[in-house]
Amino acid sequence: MSEDCSHNCSECGSDCAERTAPQNLLEPLNEASSVKRVIGIVSGKGGVGKSLVTSLLASAMQKKGYSTAILDADITGPSIPKMFGVNQKVYNSESGIEPVQTKTGIRIMSLNLLLEHDSDPVIWRGPIIAGTVKQFWTDVCWGNVDYMFVDMPPGTGDVPLTVFQSLPIDGIIVVASPQELVGMIVEKAVKMAEMLNIPVLGIVENMSYFECPACHERHFIFGDSHIDVMAAQYGIRSISKIPVTPEIAVACDKGEIESIEAGWINNIITTIEY
Repeated sequence: MSEDCSHNCSECGSDCAERTAPQNLLEPLNEASSVKRVIGIVSGKGGVGKSLVTSLLASAMQKKGYSTAILDADITGPSIPKMFGVNQKVYNSESGIEPVQTKTGIRIMSLNLLLEHDSDPVIWRGPIIAGTVKQFWTDVCWGNVDYMFVDMPPGTGDVPLTVFQSLPIDGIIVVASPQELVGMIVEKAVKMAEMLNIPVLGIVENMSYFECPACHERHFIFGDSHIDVMAAQYGIRSISKIPVTPEIAVACDKGEIESIEAGWINNIITTIEY
């Protein structure tokens, strides 16, 4: 640092170490909270089932005896509360915003838990949305959490970048569907994680196949799976495939996602746990 440094890096052209050193953008966790591991659930596009996978992973880990939480970072399309049948709103305490707990004790923070009506649209620009996600981390009294799952919005824009840079992400789970076009878009999410040095822990292919209840033959409604090839290309070892089944749809609509015994994602659970 120069002796006549003004400490205003925005007006300085010097290449001193303080100016060029990597900046730590991590936001501080709420003082009344402790989170051991943070896992992001991502994809390059919407509608592939990120919220479903987030809910199944959190439910499975909770059933294994871990304290789990979900930070719903999909601000403009929050669906987590409905999947768990959560209707009550969050409230403020001396320690911060108190998240809502599901039937099995999973702690949830979602924008729909703040809105007067669940159907009210959130018409916000990117910086406000990104700031809200940060507040879910800094202002919510999460308590002691073993695993926090972050349900990301689709794409590689403002909010995913904010989450990757502001939260201590330990790794991500990529969600895809069988269509070849989706595979191309998922690669963008994988490459974004690589650029930011965030491990890709596994890939989940949702709507992978339909199994006939009579003959148990598998039908690939949305085309042949490309997920194994993609995983091999990027050295991702853990793969899970979720079928198209009315059981899941009914559970989501009724707010009973915790009732699903999702053996399809056991490979991902093992990877996260160890």
